[in-house]
Amino acid sequence: MKEHLGTAIEACVAAGKEIMKIYLEEDFQVETKSDDSPLTIADRRANMIINTFLDPSGIPVISEENIQLAYEERKEWGECWIVDPLDGTKEFIKRNGEFTVNIALISNGQPQLGVVYAPALKLLYFAIVTEGKAYRHRISSEETDLTEILSYAEEIQPSQKENCIKVIGSRSHMNEETLRYIEDLKKTYGKEIEVVSKGSSLKFCLLAEGTAHIYPRFAPTMEWDTAAGHAICEAVGLSCKFKETGESITYNRENLKNGHFYVSYEE
Repeated sequence: MKEHLGTAIEACVAAGKEIMKIYLEEDFQVETKSDDSPLTIADRRANMIINTFLDPSGIPVISEENIQLAYEERKEWGECWIVDPLDGTKEFIKRNGEFTVNIALISNGQPQLGVVYAPALKLLYFAIVTEGKAYRHRISSEETDLTEILSYAEEIQPSQKENCIKVIGSRSHMNEETLRYIEDLKKTYGKEIEVVSKGSSLKFCLLAEGTAHIYPRFAPTMEWDTAAGHAICEAVGLSCKFKETGESITYNRENLKNGHFYVSYEE
């Protein structure tokens, strides 16, 4: 598992380096996909780089930018990588820095490890779920190697709800259902509620490092949007559950679109 973690970290950092080259250019070459979501040349190039790192593992890859195989074939996979080469493309286009590279390893539907890298912020988060720990490292140089990252990464931990409950809201997807949920939290806990806005999988990382307490996501997402962040949160004792069923999010499902979910400590 540690070997796979190292591969995922190196893939994220390499993809992030390429993304930043494009980020600093004037023309992102933005296109619109069939679902009206944006696509840039950065998504494509990052995906190609990540595939070169992951392909030698022999483990199949589900990526936002790969052609998706039929479930009849995928359901036979015991393991798979789930990748979003550029999560938060809207944040990338806005140039606010809140975009990430996400890589997770899934076994029998369950996240085993996750890596989230925000190249514009130089922040890397990673975890192996069974170790029960998650880490953060600030990449000081593009020449930083894996040994340095693993040696100097700091352990992170979530925080308990105290006088103020910090709820994470999306930069681009806040809606009425989420606002009602926040009002219900006020009534339930009788505490001040602060909304913390953040883009991409950084929302999961804020919970894992104790900057926020609850992340309700009542808008569409795909498996590659959540898998890596889910792994990081689960490693530190946070639950990621579907709102409708209360069951934990699983992966490599027949329908790769997630239902509404929330991330928090178990009450």
